[in-house]
Amino acid sequence: MNLRATVNTTPTGKPRARALGIALQGTPGPANAITDVEGVLVGYSTIIEGDGKLNLGDGPVRTGVTAILPLGHDGVGVACATGYHSFNGNGEMTGASWIEEAGSLSLPILITNTHAVGPCHRGVIDWVARHKPDIANQWLLPVVAETWDGYLNDINGSHVTVDHAMAAIDAAASGAIDEGSVGGGTGMNCYAFKGGSGTASRIVDYGHRSYTVGVFLQANFGSRHELSIAGVPLGDELAGDNPMEAYFRGGPTGVGSCIGVIATDAPLLPGQCKALARRVPLGLARTGTSGSHFSGDIFLAFSTANPDALNGRFPQGPATEESYGHMDFIPWGRMDDFYAAVVQATEEAVLNALIANSDMVGRDGNRSPALPHAKVVSALKARGAITG
Repeated sequence: MNLRATVNTTPTGKPRARALGIALQGTPGPANAITDVEGVLVGYSTIIEGDGKLNLGDGPVRTGVTAILPLGHDGVGVACATGYHSFNGNGEMTGASWIEEAGSLSLPILITNTHAVGPCHRGVIDWVARHKPDIANQWLLPVVAETWDGYLNDINGSHVTVDHAMAAIDAAASGAIDEGSVGGGTGMNCYAFKGGSGTASRIVDYGHRSYTVGVFLQANFGSRHELSIAGVPLGDELAGDNPMEAYFRGGPTGVGSCIGVIATDAPLLPGQCKALARRVPLGLARTGTSGSHFSGDIFLAFSTANPDALNGRFPQGPATEESYGHMDFIPWGRMDDFYAAVVQATEEAVLNALIANSDMVGRDGNRSPALPHAKVVSALKARGAITG
């Protein structure tokens, strides 16, 4: 793997934040992606069809599905310690009640558009029933989250199907992953520029070894005037070419939502996973957002350590002297470096979602412009945020 190329560009050759010379804190993993956490896989179904005037059910279509598998395909059904946090509940993440109760998840996590949660939920069940029938014999509570892509996409047209959900799970792979307008992020916008899928990771040194913290975002939030990069407010300077906020003139800006998934191989308790999820908004805030009432910002974090220690399946026979669970975990007093890793990787994942992108035209000719790289670099150089 060419590490410099992987950190600077996506597998399809799109530039990432570091390619523009933006200084970012922390040490990334080899792919600078959530897949740097061993066992974690990511897959996409991207659906782009048609152009022109919206015709319900016929398109144009700009949407998709993202699947995140905590322990790979073989690990579906194995429980991971998990925590959930809703920063603003104007959104949906199914399965959250069970995560709050049991502190674990054992199924793929899917992210899609707001009105496609149903087929994705069904798709997880069908995939597990087909590939893991013993697990499907008990109850399944899939985790499916969403953000709204109706500015570019025929969101009411039922274009995401059960097959798209299953295909995203089948396609999930390790290593470097694509970003921008792919998977569930296909039709999304961020700070009224083209947004979507973004990821980053950080290495956390811990005594005798290192751990990895990875973040994946479906970034679909923020008002243009709020945008800040590398600590430099740029929203006013980049105020031009803003067709999305012109389209919604008179209504609120910053709507849309953000879903964040954090993975780590550090051994954590469910409450510590929840504490990681609570740090995501601090990373988002570094890019300027103040958190709109109309943005459902919901986050989930899991640990791949202690696999199946929190297994909640039906017990077999009466309890014995062996009927206890055991978990290693990081002491609470040593969590700060993991919190910093979440904040740093979240900031970079937002920037990657914006920078690894291009203009997109969707339904009714609605256009979302890409972040203008040259203007951003020029502005950051003028303020000393980029040297050279």
